[in-house]
Amino acid sequence: MTEHVFAAIDDSRFAQSVSEYGAWASLALKAPLSLLHVIDNHSGVPGEQDLSGNLSLGSQDQLMETLSSFDERRAQENRKLSKALLEQAGAWAKAQGAQANARQLNGTFVETLLELESKTRLLVLGKQGATHSRLEELGEHIEALVRRIHRPVLIVPPTFTPPRRVLIAFDGSQTARKGVEMLARSPLFSGAECHVLIVGAATGEHTSELAWALETLTAGEHQAKGAIRAGDIDQTLESYMAEHAIDLLVMGAFGHSRLKHLLMGSTTTKMLRRANTPVLVLR
Repeated sequence: MTEHVFAAIDDSRFAQSVSEYGAWASLALKAPLSLLHVIDNHSGVPGEQDLSGNLSLGSQDQLMETLSSFDERRAQENRKLSKALLEQAGAWAKAQGAQANARQLNGTFVETLLELESKTRLLVLGKQGATHSRLEELGEHIEALVRRIHRPVLIVPPTFTPPRRVLIAFDGSQTARKGVEMLARSPLFSGAECHVLIVGAATGEHTSELAWALETLTAGEHQAKGAIRAGDIDQTLESYMAEHAIDLLVMGAFGHSRLKHLLMGSTTTKMLRRANTPVLVLR
């Protein structure tokens, strides 16, 4: 089965960067790019309620006919908007040198993307949707989706920057080790400078774990750098990223240390909200 890079767009300010990061990943991975727009015709209808019980039979029939006509008109408008969004996203992807196919999908956002899991090599999402105004806010669907999907998810900011320096937050867990091995062999990061950061004391165990990670990356023909730093996890990550001009952060969804709360607690939620770089979340 062919695995795709799926880039899920909406009418938010993130649509262009989602398309461009999707194109970048598609070209690097040599995987087909599919631009997706999920149409949920039953969401976001203010004041929607069932009034039929208060009406006579004739009035009920008239109301149901009116509502049905309204629903059809709304569905038609949603399809038109979706087509326009996908056409624009396709133009952005083409400008990056990638060809994409466009797909309109109907349903709820999370469940619809989960149905594509077996065909997904990488899922690209914007950090937030059209209803959010502050960059510090996080889209309501992101945590729900990452909790359940078992494929890599790239969550991107509103501006595209080709990743040249990648940082993996490493805690020695099985997920983190898989992340390092993925970094080492994936063409997604070919030519990128790979950094490994362990947040904690410079113990023998941490020194050994860092050495393994750097050796694994070097064996994958990457330029590898690493450090062990004590301090608050999210603040230490932010400081290191600023110091080394990191373009992309890789984090495991779950770990065995204080990082085990990723996406369920403070660290990843903070990083996703505050980071100006893409975050690749692994399971």
